[in-house]
Amino acid sequence: MEALKMSGMSITLPFVNSSIPAGFPTPALDYQEEEIDLSRLLQPNPASTFVISVKGDSMVDANIPDGCMAIVDRSIRPSTGDIIVAALNGEYTVKRLVKAGRSWVLHPENQFYKPIVITEDTDFQVWGVVTAVIVDMRK
Repeated sequence: MEALKMSGMSITLPFVNSSIPAGFPTPALDYQEEEIDLSRLLQPNPASTFVISVKGDSMVDANIPDGCMAIVDRSIRPSTGDIIVAALNGEYTVKRLVKAGRSWVLHPENQFYKPIVITEDTDFQVWGVVTAVIVDMRK
């Protein structure tokens, strides 16, 4: 797993403060520009946030494609339904954490993969909760 530590610098970009529909075109919007601080948006807890590069297609139906960057926050207590980064039997994985009865299950978001049931014999540790995903749309 490739992990990058986000630095304390602030990154701001122009932000058009209007929503743009992804469906049918609408008349031209009033152009209102302000700045948005990406570091505050993506890293609300700087001391516990890191970035990983995701490899594989087990989470494509959760809009986490191969090659994207996932923002992970270790300070968030994981709960059922969260997408997490976990260490599982010595390997890292990104999956949806689900409580099923008395067991925890790691669910892929791709029908071609099977869920992983966490048992007492499983070496399992949550590394953090995925809070955002950055996708290069040109790939």
